[in-house]
Amino acid sequence: MYSEKVINCFMNPQNVGEIPDADGVGTVGNPRCGDIMKIYLKIKDNIIEDAKFKTFGCGAAVATSTMLTQMIKGKTIDEAMKITNQDVAKALDGLPPIKMHCSLLAEEGLKAALWDYAQKNQLTIEGLEPPESSEDEEHAHSEAAE
Repeated sequence: MYSEKVINCFMNPQNVGEIPDADGVGTVGNPRCGDIMKIYLKIKDNIIEDAKFKTFGCGAAVATSTMLTQMIKGKTIDEAMKITNQDVAKALDGLPPIKMHCSLLAEEGLKAALWDYAQKNQLTIEGLEPPESSEDEEHAHSEAAE
């Protein structure tokens, strides 16, 4: 079932909450399972100084949020961009196959928050694409349909 690390991250979550003056905020969700994850980033001089989350979902979703925020603090944006859902799952000593989508939500939440940061600061982050729920992407689709 769940590793000791997953249980510990769920029972004793770290970095829960909001950053009121966050530099980047990303919200992602999985309608199939109902998990919703919101990631807040404080970035200074290209370094993620702080990361917090609010997650509505199962224990694995809370555990992956906790682990992700722990993994990215103190990292550069480029270093954080290299973190995959597989890295998050591995740091938790694995997840059951049916819960791997939670680690994917963590990766997507990070990238959505970085996208928000990039948009606010007119930056391009190599390898970063707009999140699926991005208004810009929806706007682009509606323009393409016209």
